[in-house]
Amino acid sequence: MKQNENFITTPYLEFDREHWATLRDSVPLTLTSNELLELKGINEELSMEDVIEIYLPLSRLLNFYISSNLRRQAVLEQFLGTNDAKVPYIIGIAGSVAVGKSTTARLLQALLTRWPEHRKVDLITTDGFLYPNQVLKDRNIMKKKGFPQSYDMRKLVNFVSQIKSGARNVAAPVYSHLTYDIVPEQQQVIDQPDILILEGLNVLQSDMDYPHDPHHVFVSDFVDFSIYVDAAPQLLKKWYVGRFLKFRQGAFSDPDSYFHNYSKLSEIEATNIASSIWDEINGLNLEENILPTKERASLIMTKGEKHSIQNVRIRK
Repeated sequence: MKQNENFITTPYLEFDREHWATLRDSVPLTLTSNELLELKGINEELSMEDVIEIYLPLSRLLNFYISSNLRRQAVLEQFLGTNDAKVPYIIGIAGSVAVGKSTTARLLQALLTRWPEHRKVDLITTDGFLYPNQVLKDRNIMKKKGFPQSYDMRKLVNFVSQIKSGARNVAAPVYSHLTYDIVPEQQQVIDQPDILILEGLNVLQSDMDYPHDPHHVFVSDFVDFSIYVDAAPQLLKKWYVGRFLKFRQGAFSDPDSYFHNYSKLSEIEATNIASSIWDEINGLNLEENILPTKERASLIMTKGEKHSIQNVRIRK
């Protein structure tokens, strides 16, 4: 644990990679190399060393928190003399576009599912709660996709509230990164998991981020443990441009892709467009709406080059 001049004033305990890795204790590695490949995102470096040194200790910590939460639920039920519906433990994962939230979410789902308790772990992204493209066009905010005003926050809060109440078969809209839009009449149904991992740009946002749509309850009010995946802005832009170029050669070549026209660009043209999109949309959203939520997280993981996690900070 790093001792520095800010230690007294910060609400976080900070660990370098080496010290954090020792907190794995005897947690076994339950992922194979092939499974790890399936979990990796586009343009991401994720090594078995990352899993062993960073994510296994994190899964151990989360297992302690979840077990403690279950004990508290049992105490309340004993006090009230009730046997209420199972209340899922919600883990929120936030951070910038291109930082690797989805890979972190999928990896934690895989690890937490493999614990001896055999808990049911579901994963959902907040992308499904974006307004459909037609609504964004009608409101002239297509270039604000991912910004607070582009989400149906009331629908998202209602969904998370139902999950937290122990409701069964709660449906969420589905978003397609191919068509860049909500998929009509398609839903993802969540049925009383032990753990729900909720991943998205906005899971740590609160009322100050939604002055255009004032209401009193937010997703962050239902999250039991939150993780912010962090990286320097220049790295995020580099990763975004690299991912865009890979999509140009792959997903964008699909005629059904919303970005199909980008597949015809030269590498220089594609690089320039990706850079502009970052500067005008994703980078701006990071600075204005995402980065300010970082210090609300229970745990902050900071990445360096090649997505390697350099240090972990956990709230005291």
